[in-house]
Amino acid sequence: MNTNTAPLEQLIGQTEKAMNAILDRLIADSVTEPQWVTLVLTARSGGPADSAQFSARVTQALAVDQATAADHIGQLAKKGLVSTADGVITLTEAGQQLLDRVQGQTGEIIQRLWGDLPTADHEATRRMLSTVLERAQAELRAGA
Repeated sequence: MNTNTAPLEQLIGQTEKAMNAILDRLIADSVTEPQWVTLVLTARSGGPADSAQFSARVTQALAVDQATAADHIGQLAKKGLVSTADGVITLTEAGQQLLDRVQGQTGEIIQRLWGDLPTADHEATRRMLSTVLERAQAELRAGA
């Protein structure tokens, strides 16, 4: 099917699957996709994060329960990518190296995919996806 005529929901789904497959290739030897999201959240916390508060952020970001979020954090700690000492979550040097490697590779791919598209299209896409994400998160909260 021509992607220019595909129903929007099908195009979004196919794009998501393709982008996830690219990420899966980049992280396959290191972490799972939920662990990757957790690792990124650790890096974006701006420094040490309280374990309970950080677990709540992972729960929300992954739309999982607290036990599953704690498991993802624990798996990263077992792999030496984060530290959970004294109830504080911090990114380790190995975690930072993995993050840098994958984000560098991802940046190159994103540039190939999006780089030549007009800035106005980027801005419109950001607005649309932000709105859809907010609505989807509200839908998840309402169904919880």
